[in-house]
Amino acid sequence: MSQTKTPQAEKCLNHYNTLLAKAFGVPENALAKQFSVSEPMEMVLRSAILESTSFLGLITCLDVDQLTGQVVQVGASALHTGRKVDGRFRRKIGVDGNKFSLTETDSCVRLDWSTLCTWANSGNPGQFVQLVSEFTNQAFALDMLRVGFNGTHIADDSDPIKHPLGEDVNKGWQQLAREWHGGSQVVKAPAGDKIYFDPDGHGDFKTLDEMASDLINATINPLYRTDPRLVILVGTDLVAAAQAKLYSEATKPTEQIAAQQLAKSIAGRPAFIPPYFPANGMMITTLANLHIYTQRNTRKRKAADNDDTKGFENQYWRQEGYAIGDYEAFGSYEEADVVIAPRPAAPPAGADALADADAQAEPEA
Repeated sequence: MSQTKTPQAEKCLNHYNTLLAKAFGVPENALAKQFSVSEPMEMVLRSAILESTSFLGLITCLDVDQLTGQVVQVGASALHTGRKVDGRFRRKIGVDGNKFSLTETDSCVRLDWSTLCTWANSGNPGQFVQLVSEFTNQAFALDMLRVGFNGTHIADDSDPIKHPLGEDVNKGWQQLAREWHGGSQVVKAPAGDKIYFDPDGHGDFKTLDEMASDLINATINPLYRTDPRLVILVGTDLVAAAQAKLYSEATKPTEQIAAQQLAKSIAGRPAFIPPYFPANGMMITTLANLHIYTQRNTRKRKAADNDDTKGFENQYWRQEGYAIGDYEAFGSYEEADVVIAPRPAAPPAGADALADADAQAEPEA
């Protein structure tokens, strides 16, 4: 069945383009070609994207002037108070902080004509504009988080089919931690082994509290372990497994409430299940310690109807990258090493030796 735009959809789309051109201060016919976003509108666009997804507004998103540079430290947990006999107390600030590096980042949100027709028929042109704007900004925002939690490398030509979580778009926080000081902040299983989470008690960890406490003690600098801003980021599969166990044993309303609250508090700290966070993953840090940087004056936009793809395309180009403010206030498990299952039973003593002996035995004549 062929797709066509209804007259109502055409009218609403023209209204959207008129408002978009006015907002960015460009002629309406300039929208179809990539144009630079003015500095005042950069702040408006940035705010709209941050407000479209609640979690993005909790972490550190900053504009910077350079493609590479020293991480902007915000919300540091170090001691800032003391005294000096011969003057005022001040903490010595080092100059060799963590570095950030930004790379070309291109987003394109395509709305097919059938969707536009549906939205055009659902209300007035003002509601249509709101639907298109909210969907587009949220898509940009969620991709920033998707890459932040899953990105492993930067490909010249990214492949969204092979890497649907943006693994090849940029290096996210977990990958940056893997590369810092030999991955000291990422807990891995010994070679050939796994980290088993089993709510029935037949794994390395029985509860998320145990798992989180172990992670804190293994990775977080003692100076930061009692920081009230530390939070636990946890994946959906880990929470589901832990909740299923609690629900199966809940016989009182209070116990059912405790199961429901599991995803909100772990090991005495606030817990979050962020968008696109690895299902078996667990991370501990302060939210302000997760950084996304965009180079100032690099944002470019384009909005055009495309007859070839039968859709309206909203494009957003910029130089962007990820950073961790303080690695010693960050810890995580290598999610590929975490298995939700009981630990397999060890073979009986001497079983390996017997198997080797049988394999080497001479066949009967």
